[in-house]
Amino acid sequence: MKVADIMSKKVITIRGFATVAHAVKLMREHGLSSLIVDRLDESDSYGIVTKTDIIYKVAAKGFDPNEVRVCQIMTKPCIVVNPDLSTKSVAQLFANTGIRRAPIIRDKLVGIVSLTDLLLRSNFLEQPGTVLLGKQIEQKIADARKICAEKGFVSEECAAAWDVVEDLQAEEARQQAEDLKKTAFDEYCQENPEAKDIRRYDPWFCHWEKE
Repeated sequence: MKVADIMSKKVITIRGFATVAHAVKLMREHGLSSLIVDRLDESDSYGIVTKTDIIYKVAAKGFDPNEVRVCQIMTKPCIVVNPDLSTKSVAQLFANTGIRRAPIIRDKLVGIVSLTDLLLRSNFLEQPGTVLLGKQIEQKIADARKICAEKGFVSEECAAAWDVVEDLQAEEARQQAEDLKKTAFDEYCQENPEAKDIRRYDPWFCHWEKE
């Protein structure tokens, strides 16, 4: 699932020179917790102002929201997301950066995605990424075995097929924070000793004993 499938297309923007009081008014009218701060021109970057910015930087300090400008408390440039990015990648981005929402940009502003969107609209409950990756690995292992049987152990197609498997297994290990001690190809080598010829010159591939 891509972020374009779950993003909110209705985006309320505000000018950087607008007052915080105006920002609060817009948030209340539209039931929003953040506003995208518009660019000055096409060469400029987008910004974002959130309810947290307003509470922490204005209300908590006793400042008059009619005197404080959005540009004084906003975050700019803000992290933006491509609409073709997977929801899983966006979730990882949010987790790594601590942000709660991000504008979706494809040349121009096309939407916004938030933690709420990821929770309520994505399919991570029905199709967890680790489960999907595991199924993909199983299929690629089956494909690699079939290709090697048809093309031969020393064929480029056979080697390329196991490359794909190892890359996927490495990603699975990274996601689960585990060391990849034994790959599917290692097991394949044990079953088929002649398979060592697939990567005869690569000491990091198939772990067989030297003769």
